[in-house]
Amino acid sequence: MPLSLAERAGLIEPSATLAMGAEARKLKAQGLEILDFALGEPDFDTPANIQDAAVRAMREGKTHYTPPAGVPELREAVAKVYTDQHGVKTDPAQVVVSNGAKQAIHNALMAVCGPGDEVVIPAPYWVSYSDLVKLTGAKPVVVPAPESAGFKMTPEQFLGAVTPRTKLLMINSPSNPTGVVYERSELAALADAVLTTDVGVLSDEIYEQLTYGDAKPTCFAGLRPELPARTITISGVSKTYAMTGWRIGWSVAPAAVSKFIGDLQSQETSNPGSVSQYAALEAITGPQDSVAAMKVQFARRRRYVLDRVEKLPGVTCLPPGGAFYAFMNVASHFGRTLGGKEVVDSTSFCLAALSRANVALVMGSAFGAEGYARMSFATDLATLEKGFDALERFLAS
Repeated sequence: MPLSLAERAGLIEPSATLAMGAEARKLKAQGLEILDFALGEPDFDTPANIQDAAVRAMREGKTHYTPPAGVPELREAVAKVYTDQHGVKTDPAQVVVSNGAKQAIHNALMAVCGPGDEVVIPAPYWVSYSDLVKLTGAKPVVVPAPESAGFKMTPEQFLGAVTPRTKLLMINSPSNPTGVVYERSELAALADAVLTTDVGVLSDEIYEQLTYGDAKPTCFAGLRPELPARTITISGVSKTYAMTGWRIGWSVAPAAVSKFIGDLQSQETSNPGSVSQYAALEAITGPQDSVAAMKVQFARRRRYVLDRVEKLPGVTCLPPGGAFYAFMNVASHFGRTLGGKEVVDSTSFCLAALSRANVALVMGSAFGAEGYARMSFATDLATLEKGFDALERFLAS
């Protein structure tokens, strides 16, 4: 009898962003020029000072197991960031360093959620949130936050979704996929609503340093004195320092929660990569010039993308205040035939764009928001120009 999968195997789907990226790579391998805007990954090289720190760590023999929750120096550096920059007094014991922010989210959900629990998730949401909740046995409760509301969930919507089973609210600002940044006053109002309940918060702040114009990031746990006791903050070095492949993220949580997360990680992965941890330590504590330089480039690309979206027939986009995504409303093209392909939803739109225009986007349905397509502008202006030229021809076909 063939080996059968566990029941939980039916709870998750492959990541849509990685799946679209894989499809783009397959077409590239066939010799096609694919304009890939699917993956949320900075195209910059990791800054030289961070690479040098990794080399030093290797030469100094720092290539062995580390404590499961991370090397003390890195945990102390992260705790100092939250204490000094965010005003959230943080002990290093509250910090657990993980193999990327995605594992940090998974660990956090495993720590506090279980069968019968509910987790409130505003949509649009990052593709992995819902599936990671399901893996714990809990139920994702998706609350649509429409474009007309700025893709932001209101306190009233949150309270309307709360039941006696609600364990967590998951919030993400700056947002993937929309780039929306909640204003401090908006998050404060949401925090006040949370404090009228017994619900905890998982705040994903991985894009916290990538904001534009007047938009400013807010550390949710720092909004009210009572919040650190019921908030798990997620962040890391992947986006800010162009370190996606180094796989270093972290969680900051109440001590008892962090203790469990560290124990869980000791059974799952032993520890994050030793050399990557020392590279992350340099990223956090070293010169920040590279961050400023990358932000200048991202801001330039953002402006270019918004200018070009205005010229795409039937496409609109709420200007992103942070991250590096344009969440384009393409619903006006549903019901059309584009490039010989019938378009009926965001999936068929993106598949037609890939097969007929060689442009890789991610369907809005993967983010809980039908009618949209996400474009990452974490790539150079020349590629963006080619991509928009191809999209203009595609939409006119």
